[in-house]
Amino acid sequence: MDVGVIGVGSMGRNHARIYSELKAVNSLFIFDTNRKAAEEMARLHGATVCPSLENLLSRSEAVSLCIPTPFHFEAARQVIGAGVHALIEKPLCTTSAEGRSLLAAIPDNLVVGVGHIERFNPVVPEIRKIIRKPLYVEMKRHNPSSARVKGSSVVDDLMIHDIDIALHAFFHSRPRSLVSAGNDDVASALMQWDGTPVYLSTSRKSSKKIRMCYIEEEEFTVEGDFMTQEVYIHRKPGQYTIEDDRYVQENIIEKVMVNKLEPLKLELSTFLACAAKGTPFPVTPAEAVENLEVCEEIRRKLSPG
Repeated sequence: MDVGVIGVGSMGRNHARIYSELKAVNSLFIFDTNRKAAEEMARLHGATVCPSLENLLSRSEAVSLCIPTPFHFEAARQVIGAGVHALIEKPLCTTSAEGRSLLAAIPDNLVVGVGHIERFNPVVPEIRKIIRKPLYVEMKRHNPSSARVKGSSVVDDLMIHDIDIALHAFFHSRPRSLVSAGNDDVASALMQWDGTPVYLSTSRKSSKKIRMCYIEEEEFTVEGDFMTQEVYIHRKPGQYTIEDDRYVQENIIEKVMVNKLEPLKLELSTFLACAAKGTPFPVTPAEAVENLEVCEEIRRKLSPG
């Protein structure tokens, strides 16, 4: 399959690298308004630089759209209008209204997916297989400051990953209630699904990078780390002892066997397979619009600055 990458910023560079490694890719095309950056990527990965977006679309069967979010809507409309299968990096658009408009423009025979990459982290399906009736769910996603992130809230930048997991991997429905607090750089949200509280926290001011999930059930507790791709189950056998006038509970800790892999490679391989077969991509534009709607509800309740 002939594949194009639109935009060679941080994510676009990774898309180009992985496409160059996939056997399903015959020819790789690159376009960026920064011609020098595009040529550099092309040299690294044996790709061809296209002089315009129109030229890339005429030569590609499927593309990754990796440009800044404010330009997603117009560029995605152009890709869809050209009849080219597309994987659009998250978030789908700047607003849910743009997302709904884009959704209405997608023909039935075109595969359009959204790059919510954590859905392809092997930790997520492993935890999904373990949990039955969660009593409490907590997800943390904290980052040190990054110069590459400009003009977006931490909710759209980071928390949206965990919103997507909660909505479409763990609970498969909209939350019944939602409260939030914070600002554009540090935010938290408390949601509820059928009595299960789900607490999300995110920050761009942290001194430590954190990507974790913590779930309590009646008989066990699950801890997952999205970066190390490790999952642990803590079980309580009900054994208590007293040491130095304090209670000590002895737990059984199980380490879950996780097939570790690069989520982006699985995401792009899945996208090309879906494009080749004409089957829906696992993360649909409709789901991405729902993610944006929840992000907007959270942002409305945040403090400015």
